Amino acid sequence: QIQLVESGGGLVQPGGSLRLSCVASGSISSIYRMAWYRQAPGKQRELVASITRTLSPNYAPSVRGRFTVSRDNAKRMVDLQMDNLRPEDTAVYYCHADQTGIWGQGAQVTVSS
Repeated sequence: QIQLVESGGGLVQPGGSLRLSCVASGSISSIYRMAWYRQAPGKQRELVASITRTLSPNYAPSVRGRFTVSRDNAKRMVDLQMDNLRPEDTAVYYCHADQTGIWGQGAQVTVSS
């Protein structure tokens, strides 16, 4: 069973950018969809973006046009570029391998002035 490790979280001012990376310990080529979720304090975990193994992306309406998900099967990586960040984007972001039950440990993103 592969493991997923996220990196790249941090504190950023509103309007700023961050890039999250998720690296898998093994191949992700056979995993149909890789996804990024987030969970804010007191809220349910929600889907932010996903990308299929054929590189077809999908975004939550709240982040469409601001976030970009990418995937490199050879490097076993899934990235989330987050631009024009807003305070409401503050959450712990999780990488997830769809239909496997595998989650990363999470990366904190805080958007605040």
